[in-house]
Amino acid sequence: MHPKQRHIYIGVDIHKNTHTAVILNCWHEKLAAIEFDNKPAAFPSLMMCVNKHLGEGLTPVFGLEDVGGNGRTLAVFLVEQQYRVKEINPALSSLKRKSYPMTKKNDHWDAECVAKLLLDEWDVLPDAKPQDNYWILSQLVLRRDALAKRVVVLKNQLHAQLSYHYPSYRTFFSEIDGDAAMMFWETYPCPAVLEGVSETELQVELRKHSRSLSNEKAAFILRCVQADGVVKREYQSEHNFLIRSHVRELKECQSELTKVDGRIAERMKAFGYKLNTMTGIDNVTAAAFVAEIGDVQRFQSADKLAKYAGVAPITFGSGGQSKDLVSKQGNRQLHSLFWSLAIRQVHVSRTGKATNPVFLAYYLRKQQEGKSKKGALVCIMRRLVNIIYGMMKNKTAYVIGNVPEKEVA
Repeated sequence: MHPKQRHIYIGVDIHKNTHTAVILNCWHEKLAAIEFDNKPAAFPSLMMCVNKHLGEGLTPVFGLEDVGGNGRTLAVFLVEQQYRVKEINPALSSLKRKSYPMTKKNDHWDAECVAKLLLDEWDVLPDAKPQDNYWILSQLVLRRDALAKRVVVLKNQLHAQLSYHYPSYRTFFSEIDGDAAMMFWETYPCPAVLEGVSETELQVELRKHSRSLSNEKAAFILRCVQADGVVKREYQSEHNFLIRSHVRELKECQSELTKVDGRIAERMKAFGYKLNTMTGIDNVTAAAFVAEIGDVQRFQSADKLAKYAGVAPITFGSGGQSKDLVSKQGNRQLHSLFWSLAIRQVHVSRTGKATNPVFLAYYLRKQQEGKSKKGALVCIMRRLVNIIYGMMKNKTAYVIGNVPEKEVA
């Protein structure tokens, strides 16, 4: 008996509220289809339907398109019940649908295509291994990204509001969201509120929020305000409210961002990785790498990780001729992380100091060999995959090598 004849194949199309499952036998015959709610209480109904079609010596195997988002709860349930679960890349199931002469799109057909793909590609599909420690880290990273984007939006909105009232506001403080700056915007949202405040009084208030400010800061701000002229607006109280509202929300977002960073630091400490020993990787970037890669042991080699990240080239050949092309497949978020890290490795400061002399020398050498700047960066990305893979697998720190200065010049 062929090994595939010992199973029935269940493809599941994942959605937020409900899932659709289609059951096939090894001959691609459709045995049943079922829709069920995306909640643990409804999962036994799926198993009841599956068990009806389990003949003697048959075991079920499952294929899920999404095991990290809406399908995570089902994936955890099935794995805990000791069932074999395979992770199906949505790109593969999409290609499966398009391989038929007459294309169609509905939940039942999507689930059937997942089941067909599961049956055809069983040996090469990765096992779904939902692990809470990596999953919760990924959720923290997503939360941090959302907060960081919100902070940028709020700062831009605050810039716009302040420009109406303080034309020279950019010269007041080095950062618009520093402690002293935030106090000033909230306390004095417009020049009219600042009237009657002495230089000494303002300096005392500023010093309470920043010890690094110069003794001339208050005098400088008051001179700028006077030089700008009094800016009065209709509905000034509403303008003042808007600035204070932006400041309050910005403070709250920054506070939440600090808390999330603390949680990320705790999780990263538990993993024991030393990715942040490499120049260009801080704790947040390290967390993003770990969240996207997950358990590095699931990759047998750095080559496998490179393919997963879409860094390894794809070979197209026909008639004895072949050509390597840049891959646009793989995990694009992870690809973006490696791309950004590669750019940071070849950065040169205004003083001419290289961030990473080893990679800068390699980057320049690749260009001398005929590579474009983008092509040279892709080569660096591929080397970075090897380094990150080794650092995660062995939990080692990064040690930069020595390069003769003439190679970096």
